[in-house]
Amino acid sequence: MATTKRRKQQMERQLIVTLTEACETAKAEIPGFSWLTHDNGNQEFPAELRVTWIFDTEANLDRALVNGDDQRMRALTRAAFEETGIDPKLAPSCLQFDSEEACGKAQDGDWIARLAQIRRARH
Repeated sequence: MATTKRRKQQMERQLIVTLTEACETAKAEIPGFSWLTHDNGNQEFPAELRVTWIFDTEANLDRALVNGDDQRMRALTRAAFEETGIDPKLAPSCLQFDSEEACGKAQDGDWIARLAQIRRARH
């Protein structure tokens, strides 16, 4: 059965709540983690969903990946998806990691442009 537009909107609102909880958990646990965002690029929800976990610096992002903190972020994303009613199997393909530092260098801090560029590169 197809998901209705209204149900998709409800799911996205719930996803915002669950990802906010995941974000606060990660900020307390993972050094250098700053914030996260999600976008759907005006595409089919949740199939085209992207969740970007953002660190303050490239060094902190690299350190988190070396330390295995990406597994914690993946688990938090899966849990947020499950709580929202989104298939948690989508989580691995929708996750990406970035840093404020990299955005500042490449897009002069313009996150809208950066996320759009990343989305284009993935398709």
